[in-house]
Amino acid sequence: MTATITTSRELARSLARSQGLLVALATLAAVFILLQANLASGFSYYDVSSTFASTATLAIAAIGATIVVISRGLDLSVGSVISLSNCLIAVNMGDSLGSMVLWALLGIAAGALVGLFNGIFVAVFRLPSIIVTLASMFIVEGITLMILDQPGGMVPASFSGFFLSDAVSGLLPMPAVLVVVVLFGWFALKASPFGTNLYAIGSSDEAALAKGVRVDLTRLIAYVIAGAVYGLAGMFLTAQTGSGDPTVGPPMLLPVFVAVVLGGTPFTGGRGGCLGAVFGALTLMLVVNLLLVFNVPTFYATVVEGCLLILAVLAGSRERIVEAVAGLRLWFRRRSKSAKPHVRRRHDDLPLPRPDDSLPSNAVLRWMTRHRRALRSSLPVYVSLLVVLAATLTLFEGRLSGASYFNSLFVLTTFLAVLALGQGSVVIGGGLDLSVPAMITFSGVMLGEWTIGGMGGFAPLAVIALAAVIGAASGFGIGVIGVHPLIMTLAVDGILAGVTLVATGGTPRGAAPAWISWLMTGKIAGLTPVVPALLVFVAGASLLLARTPFARRLYAVGSNPVMAYFSGVSIARTQIAAYALSAACAALVGILLTGFSGQAFIDMGTPYLLPSIAVVVIGGTAMTGGRGTYLGMFGGALLMTALSMALQGMLIPIAVRNVIFGAVILGAVIGLREK
Repeated sequence: MTATITTSRELARSLARSQGLLVALATLAAVFILLQANLASGFSYYDVSSTFASTATLAIAAIGATIVVISRGLDLSVGSVISLSNCLIAVNMGDSLGSMVLWALLGIAAGALVGLFNGIFVAVFRLPSIIVTLASMFIVEGITLMILDQPGGMVPASFSGFFLSDAVSGLLPMPAVLVVVVLFGWFALKASPFGTNLYAIGSSDEAALAKGVRVDLTRLIAYVIAGAVYGLAGMFLTAQTGSGDPTVGPPMLLPVFVAVVLGGTPFTGGRGGCLGAVFGALTLMLVVNLLLVFNVPTFYATVVEGCLLILAVLAGSRERIVEAVAGLRLWFRRRSKSAKPHVRRRHDDLPLPRPDDSLPSNAVLRWMTRHRRALRSSLPVYVSLLVVLAATLTLFEGRLSGASYFNSLFVLTTFLAVLALGQGSVVIGGGLDLSVPAMITFSGVMLGEWTIGGMGGFAPLAVIALAAVIGAASGFGIGVIGVHPLIMTLAVDGILAGVTLVATGGTPRGAAPAWISWLMTGKIAGLTPVVPALLVFVAGASLLLARTPFARRLYAVGSNPVMAYFSGVSIARTQIAAYALSAACAALVGILLTGFSGQAFIDMGTPYLLPSIAVVVIGGTAMTGGRGTYLGMFGGALLMTALSMALQGMLIPIAVRNVIFGAVILGAVIGLREK
């Protein structure tokens, strides 16, 4: 009897540990049955072979990303590494067997090298994995563009034929064999001491360290292995396409994370596995095929991927959802009851503040002493700005009008200065908003659509209001339900990108109202009207993040959420407000960009993701939250714009600029990290 009870308990524990995998398998089976029922002739071997061929790249990349997630990290460089491996192989591979083997291995090694780069900064320097891999993503994209600046290159037909043929004719496709080989490699790692250590550091660094685990070394190896797996995914993609494309990898970022989450691996680390990630990749691909069967336009693909990502995360957060619903019920119940009148204390009842004898008597020195921490993080950006301005004016002396240059500098800074308020608020609160690019594009496109639809001058206000609602929804998912900020905003980015394509059919219409175009391109006494408006915005933003109750709550949440909660701060409402503000700022930038360029266009917001984070980091804001000033962020916006203008004036290619900007971010994060 006792043995039976013990066996039952062990079985229950085993099922609990495998819950994510079982759910992934059940989801895959359900989607397969639905697809099978709607195919005219059922699933043939050709369908199986083509499905594995189209899924292998995503499945292999998801395996690498899962390894990082298990270690409680996040890797945004996966898509750029795939592009790097793809272009490196396509440009250099020759017809001989030796050349094919050599460059296939070098493509994998390039991914491992990027993983080593990420691992050093994450494990050794202990920087946030999000910011490190975001910076490396842009650095690698720049290097890839140096190798191949447009689609091209070619690999031998025999190389493609080997990976796309059948391992066993009519029975077993080679892409499936490749995925299985990678899975066996994972199972071997999982069964090794490294696998045990990987799950240990994912669960708790402190507990793993107490057990004698080399936390830094284990995390470093995890990133190296993941990078090599990304390189392998890029190698297979090269065999599949037969050529190179520097833009092929980045769009895979959202599908990779969808596959990881669908596979039952939570972003809290310490749980999950790579077999589930493969099931997740197959499920996602079958869902895409199902859309084709139902004649759904491909524009809906990113919408479906974003929704699947959110739903998969929610499926693993049932307890948090129950708590959120209970909290909302309690809130509504309290609001429905009559509140007791609040009795304010008279000012003469409060004790007078005691003077601080340690501060200097001089007013200027006293102010500098009180704000020394903010000055230490903000002053370097303004010193660097003066250096860049002096170098630019000296380098282009005789070819550059000072008044015209500074007018252009402030006009172009407007976009980053507005984004800095929203993104900076989110970062100060301990989050990050990756939906900025799609929100900019969506807002610019909707402005044009609604302007020609007859809304006229009300269109900008309607666009900003809609964006704020979407941002508040993101904040609700993050603050109330507990979805990871990266996952929530990445999913919203994909959904908005798909909605934009659906709404426009891929071709935006209309233009901004005339007064917005005048604001961005007109002249008053040689000055663009947006410049004085920018100065007013900077003053208002500085007050908002320094002198308001919202700012105090935001800094409290970013510094220590637990202490903020027990101090009476509503963490959820603060995060909802921060993400609503970020979305509204991104919408305003979309509106201004539409007025500046004359018309909105697809992907107009894509170049602003890295700069929106860079100006916040360079301006002295801590990526861990709780520290930063808007004046520092504005200095970062000026510096980034001045540096970009100087590099463009020197005809520096966009590839080199990406590398420089990524390196600047890493340097700023290292220089400003907490000791």
